[in-house]
Amino acid sequence: MGSRISLGVAIAAGLLCAKPGHAQQPVESYVAFLSEADHFNSNGQRLTSAAAIIRQDRANFHRFGRGDPQDQGDSFFADEDNRAALEQMLERGRAASGVINRIVNGTALVRVDIFRGNSGPFVVVTLLD
Repeated sequence: MGSRISLGVAIAAGLLCAKPGHAQQPVESYVAFLSEADHFNSNGQRLTSAAAIIRQDRANFHRFGRGDPQDQGDSFFADEDNRAALEQMLERGRAASGVINRIVNGTALVRVDIFRGNSGPFVVVTLLD
């Protein structure tokens, strides 16, 4: 049985963490396969953070039209500014070391759920095995 580990953090003006118990309104969700191609930026440099890899996946999908077969579309991260906010948000978030390690050191299938909360939009990233 695969493990499911979630990382939830908030994007707001100050990139505040989402607090349990606050109202959450779903915005959209998508599934993406973080392939080996997503581990390198446009200049061919290896990416070393989970945030950068997830951001590159969305850039590959939206900007370069090079998605993986498992990648689903989304409208939120089609916007380049939102992709930049995603990277900052994930780097400030907390996750079990296994989540970050899995994304950085291998390929991974993830689901990204985007919500609006009282403190602003936030995402929950779940590893799917």
